Amino acid sequence: MTDRQAPPRALQGAGHEPASGRLAGPGQLQSGSVATTAPASAEPLAELARRYGLRPSATRPKVPAYLGQLWQRRHFILAFATARNIALYTEAKLGQLWQVLTPLLNAGVYWLIFGELLHISRGIPNYLGFVVTGVFVFNFTQRSFISTSTVMTQNLDLIRALQFPRAALPIGYVVIELQQMLLSVVVLVPILLLTGEPLTWHWLLLIPALALQMIFNTGCGLAVARLGSQVNDVSQLLPFLTRTWLYVSGVIFSIASLGPTIAGLSASASNKIIAILQLNPAALYITLTRTALMSSQRESAPGSKPYNAALCQTWHKLGQLKNATAAHQYDSAYCHYAGANPAHFWYYAAGWAVLALVVGFFFFWRAETGYGRG
Repeated sequence: MTDRQAPPRALQGAGHEPASGRLAGPGQLQSGSVATTAPASAEPLAELARRYGLRPSATRPKVPAYLGQLWQRRHFILAFATARNIALYTEAKLGQLWQVLTPLLNAGVYWLIFGELLHISRGIPNYLGFVVTGVFVFNFTQRSFISTSTVMTQNLDLIRALQFPRAALPIGYVVIELQQMLLSVVVLVPILLLTGEPLTWHWLLLIPALALQMIFNTGCGLAVARLGSQVNDVSQLLPFLTRTWLYVSGVIFSIASLGPTIAGLSASASNKIIAILQLNPAALYITLTRTALMSSQRESAPGSKPYNAALCQTWHKLGQLKNATAAHQYDSAYCHYAGANPAHFWYYAAGWAVLALVVGFFFFWRAETGYGRG
């Protein structure tokens, strides 16, 4: 029998014994029969990383740098929102029309049930335009809350694959809802014109009203996105919370027409409840939009004309009847306003927008490094 052949030199560097009888250890290079050790850098790793501009990938940037990254990706946010918006209804035969048909059908149901059957429309001129405007505006906020609650869990692959400020995702989803709201406005305008609302310069106030609502939705969307990424039940609970919010925000009834007293309560307690209802952010943005687009709301708003006890009493007796004439419905303007001062609504709306954006941004930013780990 022949002797066993020696292992090839290629195997000697893999832990086999070389010709010299010495083993090659970790971190060593073998040249012929002599093992050499790779030179170790004496420079600390922190200094080495700083010299080459390296940083940990999971580090949370400071706020100015984070805002700068978001601004740099503004085109990505808009393109992402547009692509998602188009993809939402690609499988439906009516396509993008569902963006308008959904809130329009909801408004029709509310008008039929609350206006025609339950007669909540009493004392409100142009109730059809009133309820359609309220539904469209509230739908903008409602959908922003619901869509951002699942944005982080639905885009885990994107979060784990790319390095970008995570706030771009909830902001992009709010932009989607803004695009749908603008499309709804295109449908809302002819509805208001056909129901008798004139086109006036007040319509320009729709721009700042939507801008403030957009800022508010963005701040709340950032906060909801973080909560939804940590607690999956948030997305299941939000539809019930927002539906309750709808019923107390004056979407289907006029908060201003509640009067100085609510049944069973004192005038002081009634005034506080009315003020709370008026100053909730959803009601504020709805009121500002209605006031901008509907002259009937401006002319019938309590406190918009000098107080007249006789005409105010006439409105309470006749204006809220089922078959009240338009003249009696406008007599509410001669009553004192209840609750908060309508002249201050713009200040409250701006305050809600700034507060939501600041709190929501910092709340989301503090968990920046935790997204995508679940």
